[in-house]
Amino acid sequence: MQRKFITNLALLLVLNFLIKPFWIFGIDLEVHNLFVESYGTYFALFGFSMLFNICLDFGITTFNSRNIAQNHQQLTKYFSGIVVFKLLLAMLYFLISMGVGLLVGFNAEEFYMLFFLSINQFLISFIQYLRSNVAGLQLFTLDSLLSVLDKFLMIIFCSILLWSNLFKIKFELIHFVYAQTAAYGLTVFIVFLIVAAKSGQYRFNINKSFLLLILKQTYPYALLVLMMTFYYRLDGIMLKQMLPDGELQASIYAQAYRLMDASTQVGVLFAALLLPMFANMIKNNKKVDELVRLSFSLLFVPALVIAFFSYSFSQEIMAILYHANIAAAASVFKILMLCFAAIGITYILGTLLTANGSLKVLNMMALSGMILNFVLNIILIPTFKAEGSAYASLATQVLIVLAQILVAYRVFKFNINWKFLASLGVYIIAIYMLTLGVKIYVSEFYLQFILFILVSAILAVLLRVINLKKMYHILINREF
Repeated sequence: MQRKFITNLALLLVLNFLIKPFWIFGIDLEVHNLFVESYGTYFALFGFSMLFNICLDFGITTFNSRNIAQNHQQLTKYFSGIVVFKLLLAMLYFLISMGVGLLVGFNAEEFYMLFFLSINQFLISFIQYLRSNVAGLQLFTLDSLLSVLDKFLMIIFCSILLWSNLFKIKFELIHFVYAQTAAYGLTVFIVFLIVAAKSGQYRFNINKSFLLLILKQTYPYALLVLMMTFYYRLDGIMLKQMLPDGELQASIYAQAYRLMDASTQVGVLFAALLLPMFANMIKNNKKVDELVRLSFSLLFVPALVIAFFSYSFSQEIMAILYHANIAAAASVFKILMLCFAAIGITYILGTLLTANGSLKVLNMMALSGMILNFVLNIILIPTFKAEGSAYASLATQVLIVLAQILVAYRVFKFNINWKFLASLGVYIIAIYMLTLGVKIYVSEFYLQFILFILVSAILAVLLRVINLKKMYHILINREF
């Protein structure tokens, strides 16, 4: 299983690093720089559209990935009923999203954009469900290709709108949203055809007893997704609504959040790959210790490196990417990138606990995180504005990850590898000292970056926080 994890992770990362940087640092960044303040409204509305994602998914994607991984034959049994259920949930989502949007007081232009962003959320949710079937069947190569399809299409559509004169129109922020809708819609069509073919047979009808069965099985996952969405996405909305200059503060937060969010997508890729693997191993009573250790090293160590570099060079990074609000965004960015290191651990341990079915304790953690994040935002935003939201996120993420470490240790009775922890501690001190040295003795930013990454990688291998010899033996399928 470790060999399968490494080979499929490599393909997944290569494809995503080839495609998604063009979206993040090309298209999305260009749009932000074209519409600096109004992008804050887009960011807040985007976050708002995600708040009610629970109504779109109800935990189905996570449940389905775990279920299909453990019982492949369930695809034929569940596919038709879940598709119908997803469509019914979409109706509920639109009623709630649009209704709350009216109560909040969005103006006509904002409400129109929210409508299309809500359509996008439905399409994203449907893609995620369809892909969970592919991953559950252990078709990881196909799932890797599908993981970049939507962004690949968005790059094409947005490039045409931004830099060609094909449609002879002035590019507006809403066109950015339209392009996403078209890309997601085409992706749904393609992935649906693939999964329908794998299912073999399907009849789309409303079966009340089946819907009740699915509701009973998925509601713990639904609660988890709901509460996690709230403490991940409340910040931008609260900034916009609580402050006189809320649109500007939300825009500043969005500038910093973009890179943190992009970085965490690597964790999302890990989780998507690990969930069906962990679920399959737990069902077959296989020990997960080695896969947890391997995935932890491959995700957390790079996350630490990125977090330390981003903290030390936040001003320089923001200056390269943006034309406005650089100092304010840099202050927020350095805090959010510390969150990334904590989030990296949650993508490993949270996925493991989900695969194990430890939903009660995960929901208790998520509820605590949601309440803590909301209270801290209420306290910190009036004084510290966007920076206050960043501190609220950091406090929430650190406490969540500490709780997950404790629970995972107790549930799986892991043996503590003191030698590895000592090496990790030395590594953290070493890369902290490295950031100071690079900042003092190297003047050119790009040289600072290359040198820091290179030396950090060498130190990781020398201190064996990443064990290349072990990975080599896994890849050639030998015991180690």
